[in-house]
Amino acid sequence: MASESHHMENLHNLQPEVEGQHRNPSEVKMSQIVLPCHANHCGELSIGQLLKWMDCTACLSAERHAGCPCVTASVDDIYFEHTIGVGQVVNIKAKVNRAFNSSMEVGIEVSCEDLYSGRHWRVCQAFATFVAKSADANKVQLKQVVPCTHQEQVEHSLAAERRRMRLIHHDTMQDLLSNKTVQRSISEENHDEDEALPTERTRVESVELVLPPHANHQVNTFGGQIMAWMENVATIAASRLCNAHPTLRAIDMFHFRGPSQVGDRLVLKAIVNNTFKNSMEVGVCAEAYHGDEPLRHINSAFMTFEVLDEKGRPRPLPPIKPEPQEGQRRYQEALARKKIRLDRRYIISCNQTEVPLSVPWDTSNQVYLSYNNVSALKMLAAKNNWDLSSKKNNVSLYTVEESQSLCFRVEFEMEIPAQRAFILLSDLCRRHEWDQHYTLCKLLLRVDEDDFIYQVVTPSVSKGGKYQDFILLASRRPPCDSGDPYVIALRSVALPSHPPTEEFHRGEVVCAGFSIYEVSKSVSKISYYNQASPEVLPYISTDIAGLSSSFYSIFCACRQYLLDNISTSAFTPSAL
Repeated sequence: MASESHHMENLHNLQPEVEGQHRNPSEVKMSQIVLPCHANHCGELSIGQLLKWMDCTACLSAERHAGCPCVTASVDDIYFEHTIGVGQVVNIKAKVNRAFNSSMEVGIEVSCEDLYSGRHWRVCQAFATFVAKSADANKVQLKQVVPCTHQEQVEHSLAAERRRMRLIHHDTMQDLLSNKTVQRSISEENHDEDEALPTERTRVESVELVLPPHANHQVNTFGGQIMAWMENVATIAASRLCNAHPTLRAIDMFHFRGPSQVGDRLVLKAIVNNTFKNSMEVGVCAEAYHGDEPLRHINSAFMTFEVLDEKGRPRPLPPIKPEPQEGQRRYQEALARKKIRLDRRYIISCNQTEVPLSVPWDTSNQVYLSYNNVSALKMLAAKNNWDLSSKKNNVSLYTVEESQSLCFRVEFEMEIPAQRAFILLSDLCRRHEWDQHYTLCKLLLRVDEDDFIYQVVTPSVSKGGKYQDFILLASRRPPCDSGDPYVIALRSVALPSHPPTEEFHRGEVVCAGFSIYEVSKSVSKISYYNQASPEVLPYISTDIAGLSSSFYSIFCACRQYLLDNISTSAFTPSAL
């Protein structure tokens, strides 16, 4: 492992668990000491070996929840923060975050422990999808996960959003490749062909005979073993480009497309798709055949490597010259995936302070902005330290203050079906009918059936001051399962077609929106949340201080608006 002292000052300190704390019934732990047989030439744990341990731990967690055999369907992107040295201990923890019909999401946390210093630090986090398989080939209906702790509630809620992103991942990629702006940026990144190295020199093909030791307890080829073989050939391809030993930094989603059995010949192919300034993407696939049958596609993945110098800094890499047609396609797709990775890491962050409020919206990042919008509201709603500030006629105002931010929640119950309340509150163009702070709301862009961008104008809080305007992304989500709320999430975005103007002071919304629970078929619990930004705080400050109850009159008006329109037609936002 590269100099231990260099890494330690930036490592995450992980606190050991306290005995007696709640433990998820599906939780499985594995601890392994790294031996020389697990390590590469640098004395660091092979990522392939780590993937085998991670997959095994996650599978056991899935089977503990399902009560039957499970197979790996996919593994989301993994970012490796640190390497692990010989003699150190790998601690892996896996638990089922949420079950859907026959599939479930398993969260995996990997940390490293130094036995001499007692230090712990995080290595990576991953989310894997497993599918339950019954012995009689009938579809398994999984029992639901019941979250008990605050963190479990957050992960359970966000699992539905992550599943949504997985399902539309292919469409996101195709939309990005068809985007003319992205195509222009791709053509601009073409390197000088005189300096470029041909990708053909990096091509690797290797075959493995699947033997009984490579099989799992279901006699299929162990998914972790396939991932380890894929990592091996990808590392060889990367090494051939740079004539050095590369370090694996990230893996795009593993997606298992079919099973493999003992006796199969597994053909593994890898090639460098593109190089960037300090990194390269290697595409790798696994195909299987038995006897004279044609090749079956088993798995594909894309791995990002760096080459480090003596001080642990990434070295510049030579450009590549892709082959015509297929090579050019891989080259362009690698650029698109790079943009997706950057957008994802830039936008999807649990720490809102690391993400600028008004992230520029465009078609290439809309999926991740929508995810961030909904997940931020779900995390705000899941906070367990809300304090009741005031209550009037069953309309309650709660607040929570932490990390120099003030959040508030207004909550009430009323007789209206939850779906109807969701439809009515989703149309911001009608919010001025009950909210005096909405002077004007204009629909600027219908992104899709669940996401809309509005311009909202609000009056000035100071006499004679400018009106404020906000550019808001509104993301709607119906329940994923019974017991889930309807969600309407709001956050500021920057829309290039609508920059700030002299007419208005441009305000920003960090996180706001509605959560609507079905109490019964005719009764709903409606909660409005807002993580108050400096532009929003003046509107609610007197209520929080107990000097007024304007929140009560606003949400009484909201309740009356819902009652007056309880029989109106479905959600149809105002035309552009």
